[in-house]
Amino acid sequence: MIPPFQLYLFDVDGTLVDSASDICSAVRQALAEAGVDSLSEEYLRSFIGHHLFDLFREVLPESTQQDQERLLARYRAIYLARRHASTRVYPGVEPVLAALGGLKSTATTKSSETARQVLELFGLARYFDHIQGTDGFPSKPAPDVILRSLERLGVRPEDCLLVGDAAPDMEAGRRAGVRTCAVTWGYGDLKAMRIHQPDFWIGAPEELLS
Repeated sequence: MIPPFQLYLFDVDGTLVDSASDICSAVRQALAEAGVDSLSEEYLRSFIGHHLFDLFREVLPESTQQDQERLLARYRAIYLARRHASTRVYPGVEPVLAALGGLKSTATTKSSETARQVLELFGLARYFDHIQGTDGFPSKPAPDVILRSLERLGVRPEDCLLVGDAAPDMEAGRRAGVRTCAVTWGYGDLKAMRIHQPDFWIGAPEELLS
């Protein structure tokens, strides 16, 4: 059983919404324009939850920082143009957000504005006290996105639970000093998450409710 927390931080992609199809399609198109083709869905999904620069460096090892910035901007334009057409909220997420006590924020590699757009589109933004994305600072597994919410909402790390589906979530949580909860319905590698010893594991959103 998971005890109640003062603050819950949620990853977005792979935790609240199933957005892999939109993300992978946009990444594939952006990379195809850069001359990289034939990347499998499974391979692209493995990078969800990581910064896209990790993917760009792997498939375009000669690319410069400026090249990667341009590619990221192109990806974001394509992704937003898709209007999240293939994205869906995971079953059980909305009723759990509605029933869960405490404050709620996000900890996502999306920008704050993109995260807000997604949550508003799917009717989830109303359940959040704050929406925090990665805006010009290091992304997970760095703890920055978590620390921003803690500071904004005035909550101590030990009173916070981070809920996510990938190893960068779990590592960022540990580095921030918060408790961590790994979900098994997302895109992350379960073995990679176990390395960071999550405090809790859940197989359905309802298991967050004490």
